[in-house]
Parts: sequence; structure tokens; C-alpha cells
Amino acid sequence: MKKLMIAAALAVASTLAHAYGEAITVYKDPDCGCCEGWIAHLREAGYKVKPVNSSDMSAIKKRLGVPEQLESCHTAVLDASGQVIEGHVPATAIKKLIAQPKVHGVAAPGMPANSPGMGKMDGNLVTVDFSGKQFSKD
Repeated sequence: MKKLMIAAALAVASTLAHAYGEAITVYKDPDCGCCEGWIAHLREAGYKVKPVNSSDMSAIKKRLGVPEQLESCHTAVLDASGQVIEGHVPATAIKKLIAQPKVHGVAAPGMPANSPGMGKMDGNLVTVDFSGKQFSKD
């Protein structure tokens, strides 16, 4: 029984380490300050972030399949899985996304004031999947 509990604990720890060590490429406008705040939030959560400045964010969003109604100021891709993150999605929702590889992408549409990089989180930020269905509330 003790060996089983230790194995379960190691599996959970491995999953958490995997989730929070993920590499993420973030496409952003070079003049956007809130994107830098979101990148700092991801780095604080342990993600490895590679920012890429682009003056043609529309083309990137289109290429990655971001629905127009869910667009925000920056778009990110999980390097390992190709899953897409649109906007100020919190690190906790990204962890959940990593655990669900069949979900193509998630978004915090627009620029919500209660999101990482925009303001203080209040537990009411809704993240949706690319079909528009609620994915997470943080």
C-alpha cells in the first residue's frame, strides 16, 4: 500500500513538473505592454517563454485557427503539443489545457481587467475553448 501511495505521489509530481516546465512561444505586437505583463505571469509560474514580435498578428491568429470572436492582443502556442492560447489566459488554465491534449485552444477574449497582465485576478475570469464553451474560471 505504501509503495502504491509513493508511486501515485510521484506521478502527480511528474505531471505538475511537466506542465509547469512547458515551453510556450508568444506572438505579440512589439508595442504592447500588457503582453509583457502576461509573459511575466507565465515565467513566474515556471513556463519557458519565447516572445516573438510581429506586426501582423492577424495573419498569425488566422494561421493558428483562432476564432475571430475570441481574439485578444497576443497569441501563444505550447511548443510540445501545438495547442493555442489566445489572450490573457492564466497559468492555471494553461495547466488544465496541457492535461487535455484534445482541446485545440483556449482564450480569454478581449482584454479582461481581471486577468494576468491586465489587473488583479478576482476569481471571476472565464476562459473558453475555441468552440466558445467555458473551459476554466479563475
